[in-house]
Amino acid sequence: MNTLQGKHIKLRALEPSDLEFLFKIENDEQLWGVSQTQTPYSRYNLQKYLEQSHRDIHDIKQLRLVISSLNDDPMGFIDLFDFDILHRRAGVGIVLESSAQNQGYGKTALQLLIQYSFNHLNIHQLYCNILDDNTISLALFESCGFRSCGLKKEWFYQNGNFKNEHIYQLLSHEI
Repeated sequence: MNTLQGKHIKLRALEPSDLEFLFKIENDEQLWGVSQTQTPYSRYNLQKYLEQSHRDIHDIKQLRLVISSLNDDPMGFIDLFDFDILHRRAGVGIVLESSAQNQGYGKTALQLLIQYSFNHLNIHQLYCNILDDNTISLALFESCGFRSCGLKKEWFYQNGNFKNEHIYQLLSHEI
């Protein structure tokens, strides 16, 4: 896969030039709650990650794509993780920098990833986990056909409070 393109954005492979953007996103403490990160990432470790990012999803069980403008300016990432070839499923995660939110880019990126996953990776099921207070993500995934299938009560402890986490799924025959 080289790129997947929508009307205003595209999904593309990670490039060495994405290091500073990756550093910025991975070290944004406001995102650590949903990524389960607790310590900063060094440029060195992220550089090593970029050097391995060409490896196949079947080998490393994950795929991170850059959400970029059509002229390659990065605005976020969309990930497949916990790829399970036997059960033909994968988790989905998405992050957009704040200046790119509420413009339809996340929905387009998710739609492109869904089509790629079902049509090219032979995935049967995509899932995601979303905290109660992440109403933007709840609305995004629902708008792309994901349906609630469970709730983990008081699953995340963040900023002195326990938060519920919703489980959403999309099956290939439901789109």
